[in-house]
Amino acid sequence: MSVELPFAPVDTIIRRNAGNLRVSSEATEALTRRIQEQGAERAVGAAERATGDGRKTLMPEDFGVETVPDPDALELPIAPVDRIARLDIKDYRVSMDARIALASLLEAEADTVAAAAAMLARHAGRRTVKGEDIELYDELGPYFE
Repeated sequence: MSVELPFAPVDTIIRRNAGNLRVSSEATEALTRRIQEQGAERAVGAAERATGDGRKTLMPEDFGVETVPDPDALELPIAPVDRIARLDIKDYRVSMDARIALASLLEAEADTVAAAAAMLARHAGRRTVKGEDIELYDELGPYFE
C-alpha cells in the first residue's frame, strides 16, 4: 500500500499530543500508515452501507457522522483523504462532506493513538515518541479505552 497522506500534518498531530517530548520520524511514519489503513477500512464499510441503500456515492452517514465539521478546523488535508478512501473501493464516488467526515474521524483516531504513544514513551522513561510506541498501541489499545 502506497502512502497517500503527507507526513507533515500527521507529525503536527503527534506533536500536539506529545507535549515536551520529541517525535521520531519513525513514529510519524507509523502513525501515517496506521491512519491510512484505518481510513481505507472505514471506506470499505461505508461502501457496504451505501450499496445496501442502493447508492454508489459515499455520504457522511455511511461513516457514522451526522454533523460534518468545518474542514478548516482539521489538520489532515482533504485531497489525500479522498485518495485513501478510494484505495480499496474503485467504483464509488465520495461526496465532499464524506471526505471531510472521514478526515475528522481519522484525525480523532490519530489524536487518540498519539496521546497513548506519548504516554507509553513517558512510561518507558524516554524523551522521544518512537514508532514502537505507535505499534504498541495496537496491542494495548483496549486498555486505553
